[in-house]
Amino acid sequence: MRVTNATIRAVNGLTARWAGVAEGGTVFSAAGVWPLLAFLADGAAGRTREELADAVGLPADRAASAARELLAALGSAHGVDSALGLWTKRTLELHERWESGLPADAHGVLTGDVEVDHKALDTWASERTGGLIERMPVEVKDSTELVLAGALAMRTRWLRPFRETPWCPEVGPWGGGEVYLGLRRSSTLLDRIGVADTPDGHVTELKVCGTGALDVHLLLGEEGMTPGQVLRAGVGLLTDRDRVVPGDRLPYGEAGPGVRVRRVRAMRPAPPTLNVTTAAYEVRASHDLLKRHELFGLTTARTAVAGHFPGVSDFPLCIGSAQQAAVAKFGALGFEAAAVTAMAAAPGAGIPQLRWMVTTVEADFDRPFAFLAVHRHTRLVLAAGWVTEPVPFPGVRW
Repeated sequence: MRVTNATIRAVNGLTARWAGVAEGGTVFSAAGVWPLLAFLADGAAGRTREELADAVGLPADRAASAARELLAALGSAHGVDSALGLWTKRTLELHERWESGLPADAHGVLTGDVEVDHKALDTWASERTGGLIERMPVEVKDSTELVLAGALAMRTRWLRPFRETPWCPEVGPWGGGEVYLGLRRSSTLLDRIGVADTPDGHVTELKVCGTGALDVHLLLGEEGMTPGQVLRAGVGLLTDRDRVVPGDRLPYGEAGPGVRVRRVRAMRPAPPTLNVTTAAYEVRASHDLLKRHELFGLTTARTAVAGHFPGVSDFPLCIGSAQQAAVAKFGALGFEAAAVTAMAAAPGAGIPQLRWMVTTVEADFDRPFAFLAVHRHTRLVLAAGWVTEPVPFPGVRW
């Protein structure tokens, strides 16, 4: 996947700012909304253009080309599907320069029949995300002149799967006696985990590597850190690796949030081992982007006055609705996420002779934690979120 460092910084910067206002269990994709904002910036004027350029993190005259570059890069990445769609009323005339900058097959028509249009948009969202998002998150009304939408879906299978197990954390917010679908895995690759000292507190980072250069980073902060603080720290660690102490250099004892390094007796010599326990999760969220209009550069664009987007059409347009629907699923075999923006062994016989001492690094993600879905080579964040409710263990009644 080829994309410039400036675009990666811009998208990850929007991810970090969005993370700053994240609340509760959630999932979102700045990479899903960023191209839409970039195309709007290209067609905007005045204060609207300035606000969108600030949100995009690039000059408005470079935004559209960067959006095309990002969409092409996402489309070429293994395990990632990306699409952009534009629907307009037949009576709305677009400026050729702006329309020609969109993907060739992006333009569709709004018939004026709200039910028919909703069905067509829902079908597009479902097809472009493999059924992960079944409905287009924006409402189409009789007065709707234009819909600009983006879809982003990603799937990966773990290079080393987890084992599923019933899991009952003993303490903390998940320690109420419920039985969750736990995931466990052991590895001699201690560098998959690390602890970082960030401005807001210590954060444990676990990299779960998948196929197609798509990884998921699990992030556990100190108790009391907010979702936004943990997520922002995770984005920052993508480039500031000097803050991270890898697993093979962690001290004995409580080495970081959820991490303990121990010397234990064993029957035979063995290399240091990383033992991870985490939770399977499925997170869904809907976001009204206009409620955070200042974050997305839509403050002026939402006002019903003329002159916002003269580069798009001579017809006066304003942003009446901007929504994102997102989902992320993390299981024993892999991870999948999508966003549409419209905008052990039992004891055997005998007692073993434990003659050897071996080192283990044990990491338990047994309370709410954050995650980032990251393209391994570019470090572009494709999705981010916060897990508050693990998946219950199948067949167990609460």
